[in-house]
Amino acid sequence: MTAEADALMHTLNAQRQHVLGILDGLSEESLRRALLPTGWTPVGLVRHLTLDVERFWFRAVMAGEPVDLDDDTNAWYVAADESARDVLALYRSEIELANEIILASSPDAAPARWPDELFPDFRMHDLRELMLHVIAETACHAGHLDAARELIDRRTWMILTDTVPSEAEDAP
Repeated sequence: MTAEADALMHTLNAQRQHVLGILDGLSEESLRRALLPTGWTPVGLVRHLTLDVERFWFRAVMAGEPVDLDDDTNAWYVAADESARDVLALYRSEIELANEIILASSPDAAPARWPDELFPDFRMHDLRELMLHVIAETACHAGHLDAARELIDRRTWMILTDTVPSEAEDAP
C-alpha cells in the first residue's frame, strides 16, 4: 500500500470509528430517537451510511457488484422489527467488504460502473476521488451524530476530560 493509500484508509477508518464510537452505549430507544424536525434518527443515519455510502460507492460503483440498492426504499428508515444492533452490524459488515475492495485496488483505479442515471453531470474518476467523497460524507454525518449524542445525554466525542459542565455552569 502506498503512503497516499494508507493515509486515505487511515482517515476513512477514523471517521467510521467516530460514527460507531459516538453511538457506543446508547440504548435502542435513544438510537431510534428523532431529535430534529427532519425526523432522522441516529440508527437511521447509520443505515444511510451503510446502504447509500459504503455499499453504494464501494461495492456497486467501485467494484461494479450487482448489489441490491433498494431504490424504492428510504435508506434512512429503520423498520420496527430491525434492531439497532442489526443495523450497526450491517454497517460493520459493509465496512469490511468495502475495505477488501479498497485494499485490492490502486488509488488510480477507475470505478467499474458509474451510475449515469443518478449522476449524469458528475463523475468520480478513480478510487482516490471516491474515498475522498466517502471520507467527507462520513465526517459530515459523524458531526450530525455528535450533535445528536450531545442532545441525548451531553456526551461528546472529542473532549479532553470526562467532565461535563453542570447545569449551574451552563446558566447565562
